[in-house]
Amino acid sequence: MRKVRKGEILGHIHLSYLAFVGLLVAFLFGITSVNRTTIEKQQESLQTAIERDVLHCYAVEGFYPPSLDYIKEHYGLIYDEETFFVDYKPVGSNIMPDITILRMGKESE
Repeated sequence: MRKVRKGEILGHIHLSYLAFVGLLVAFLFGITSVNRTTIEKQQESLQTAIERDVLHCYAVEGFYPPSLDYIKEHYGLIYDEETFFVDYKPVGSNIMPDITILRMGKESE
């Protein structure tokens, strides 16, 4: 039988640690990527929901909503206000409002 030297054992231990750290970094990168994609999808869904509610209001009531609060109150719009800032600028009762959605906090990175 061949005798195992101390250096070989330390080399295997270091290799195991490096493999573990590599897997951990890859896992964390994957989680971050999934989180970023989820936030982007939420933003797209919010944009679609607001546009749908604005057009629905115009079709039913004959005017575009005067404010975002009007949409929330009359059309049930709900969204995470800590993650997204909605800038809703009405132009006129018969002109489509300007809608901008921005991500806030850490999610905007």
